[in-house]
Amino acid sequence: MSFRSIVPNKSISLFVKNIWVFENEVKNSKTNLPFFADGYPGLMFQQTDNGLMVRPHDKTMPEIFLYGQTIKPIELEISGAYLLIVFQLYPFVLRALFNLVPQNINDNCYYLDELMANADMISLVTKLRTSDVVEDKIEIISNLLLSFLERKKKGFDYQIREAVLRIIYTNGQESIRAIAEKSNLNIRTFERRFLHETGLSPKQFAKIIQFQASMEQLTLKDYTKLTDIVYQNGFADQSHFIRVFKAFTGKTPKRFKK
Repeated sequence: MSFRSIVPNKSISLFVKNIWVFENEVKNSKTNLPFFADGYPGLMFQQTDNGLMVRPHDKTMPEIFLYGQTIKPIELEISGAYLLIVFQLYPFVLRALFNLVPQNINDNCYYLDELMANADMISLVTKLRTSDVVEDKIEIISNLLLSFLERKKKGFDYQIREAVLRIIYTNGQESIRAIAEKSNLNIRTFERRFLHETGLSPKQFAKIIQFQASMEQLTLKDYTKLTDIVYQNGFADQSHFIRVFKAFTGKTPKRFKK
């Protein structure tokens, strides 16, 4: 399997954080890709020999779909060769761009054919299937997102957008109350608007971002002992870190590393 991370074009960078491309050309293969909470919903296009199954939901996915916040760990099960293109969206995008209620698709997905006319959906999938170059497929999906941006009924909640970015940049370690104050909002109003726009409470989102930073450090082996990860990522102690890590991965850090 090959993996690429692509910086999104400036035209979509307001609402797309990253673009991932997973490819495998081996026909007689079976792939299981684990996905954990990362704080971002997304849009995925999958081109596979035998379809894509999401475990443990046992759900076979369409070729292109939106997915919400992944809170519980999942696994993508693929048989044969495949191409996956994932647009990692900022968490305020589902409501602002697609007029969806984010909480409704936490740990779930949303099919684009519910947002598009049947003819437009057929045209989109045909273009994606017949385009041979990954970059061309990315451009097609980018144009799709821009078309939703053009017809959106309301703008982004920029106070919440800035709060989201602040939590990301501080790896979830700044207090929620301090972020609310910097947003010129009282804490209850801030929490209500944050949940409304992202589908997560600010505290839950910060915990996911904090977990992601620790998992990256563990994966890259950028530490001498486990307590380095614990304290550099703002966990109270080692037992707190292990508890949070297991909640999001289903494994202890030691087992995950193996």
